[in-house]
Amino acid sequence: MSDMEYSIGEVAKIAGVSVRTLHHYDEKGLVVPQRSATGYRHYDSAAIDMLQQVLFFRELGFPLADIGEILAQPDFDRIGVLRRQREYLVGKSARLSQLIDTIDRAIEETQGERTMSADEKLKGFDQGPHAAEAKERWGDTEAYAHSQKRLSGYSKEDVEAAKQEAEDIAARFGELMRSGASSDSPQAVQLAEAHRLHIDRWWYPCSKQMHANLGDLYVQDQRFTDYWDKHEPGLARFVSEAITANAA
Repeated sequence: MSDMEYSIGEVAKIAGVSVRTLHHYDEKGLVVPQRSATGYRHYDSAAIDMLQQVLFFRELGFPLADIGEILAQPDFDRIGVLRRQREYLVGKSARLSQLIDTIDRAIEETQGERTMSADEKLKGFDQGPHAAEAKERWGDTEAYAHSQKRLSGYSKEDVEAAKQEAEDIAARFGELMRSGASSDSPQAVQLAEAHRLHIDRWWYPCSKQMHANLGDLYVQDQRFTDYWDKHEPGLARFVSEAITANAA
């Protein structure tokens, strides 16, 4: 064997996984080692690289079936994927560092060495607006899992681009409403479809029925209403009605 080839036992020890796990990855076609004339598995540099990718995706919470689909894509861009994974892990690392700091301060407060404000006690737990409620409402749905999978692969620039596109669509809705167009006009219906496709492209598969359900939330949940109405008073209802017209 060359210096870049390892036995299955050596790889298991280096990677911190069981030999059984490596057998499973082999059976699934995820990490396929070379075989010696006597049938022993040995891992070359290419197999180690593939194992690295599988373990990165597992660390990010991807199921094996999805990992297999990603790695099998003919246009799989390893360097691009590695960069997005790095962006995600850097962000996760920063949040974990903040939580560790909060724990340290809580220990000191419990020992009577300091006092903490409410902001200090809860610092590091916020994962973004409505994140906890979204997980509580839809955490067991396929759409939620799909959105989390996509989000884990996005860079900071990707997320900013998605947010900017959403803001642009909201601004266009506001302009259309101010122009006097009705919520079921061809322009409003076309913009509602653009909004649905934005969700479908960036976050999760969004059928017209799912989009209609989301449109209902825009007028039923005050926080969603506030988001739309900050662009134009009454815009949440206008958008909801446009979505309903598009779904019909």
